[in-house]
Amino acid sequence: MCVTISSASSVHTHSLPRWLTIVLWLIAVPNLIIGLWALVFPQGWYDNFPGYAPRLVAAYPPFNEHLVTDAGAGLLTVGVLAAAAAFLGRRDAVLVAASGILAFTGPHALFHVLNPSDLLTAAEDASSTIPLVLTALAALAVLLGVVRTIEVTA
Repeated sequence: MCVTISSASSVHTHSLPRWLTIVLWLIAVPNLIIGLWALVFPQGWYDNFPGYAPRLVAAYPPFNEHLVTDAGAGLLTVGVLAAAAAFLGRRDAVLVAASGILAFTGPHALFHVLNPSDLLTAAEDASSTIPLVLTALAALAVLLGVVRTIEVTA
């Protein structure tokens, strides 16, 4: 993806490897949807996420609207950062977005790795934890990929 941004003083063109853009959109879309769901319907999100059994968020009781709303805001932020970076296609935007995404997804994944729910089977807990770890690893791959792209083109 190539994006041209013009200003009064100059025109800058940045191109990213296609895989970086694809990974960013794969992070953006589900986080935008899940984050909005948690913000608009916090009780429904808590009771029903991911929309089929097992109910993963409800496995960490009790319901707390404030914390659910905060979680939804964090997920929405991850989605917005990833979408903005993918849309802009600028290395600096991707570097900042991937850093922010990793700052949220890394600790979130680590919490679930270290704190399996007593209300989930091992397989159910893995179905919750593996996507979180993969998202954090994807953010790390994007971060390293954009750093490598900067080094190669510098």
